[in-house]
Amino acid sequence: RGRWKKVWKSDEAKAYFLLTLAFTLVITFFVFQKTGHPLEKAFRDSLFQVVSIVTTTGYVSAYYTEWGNGPLILFFILLFVGACSGSTSGGIKIIRHLVFLKNSILEFKRILHPRAVVPLKLNGQVVRPKIMTHILVFLLLYLILFVAGSVAVSLLGLDFETSIGAVATSLGNVGPGIGGVGPDQTFAWLPGSVKWILTALMLMGRLELFTILVLFTPYFWKSN
Repeated sequence: RGRWKKVWKSDEAKAYFLLTLAFTLVITFFVFQKTGHPLEKAFRDSLFQVVSIVTTTGYVSAYYTEWGNGPLILFFILLFVGACSGSTSGGIKIIRHLVFLKNSILEFKRILHPRAVVPLKLNGQVVRPKIMTHILVFLLLYLILFVAGSVAVSLLGLDFETSIGAVATSLGNVGPGIGGVGPDQTFAWLPGSVKWILTALMLMGRLELFTILVLFTPYFWKSN
């Protein structure tokens, strides 16, 4: 009882709600202009799709690929977001984006004031450098896997839009993507070799990368 107040004290929760609202409002504008639907329907359709993708639920109630390039780009960005830490959602997670963004802003302050000690704080607590390093490595690995996966499936015959959409949605365990794996399509038509790559990416994304990648390091196989 009364614990809902603690939600608003969480930097991650506030960032999550603000991001969801911002994307929903912008996409609502595009949908309203593109389709001519009533504002209430445009908002409802936009909200459902945004929440579904950012939480990696995977359900769709409208074909957002028909809403124009603006919403399509925004939905593609959402494929990399993910929900809050501690949830069962896939993706990078809000907290990693938030820590990275805060640290990037602080780096500018450190450049302007090299002698100042400016600690990175989240929810009023200092984030240890070790955690920041872990997050940076995770983001770098995520980017490398996305680029490598996109190139690999492109070489196997997929067009650029379908390649990046399929890899992004698989790595984030989202569900629908863009291009040939959009909300009005399935993965059934993809070649078997592409499915194997996407399956591997889905597994690595679901287990947060390190759990799988550590198996390929010599340190894991060395005896104690």
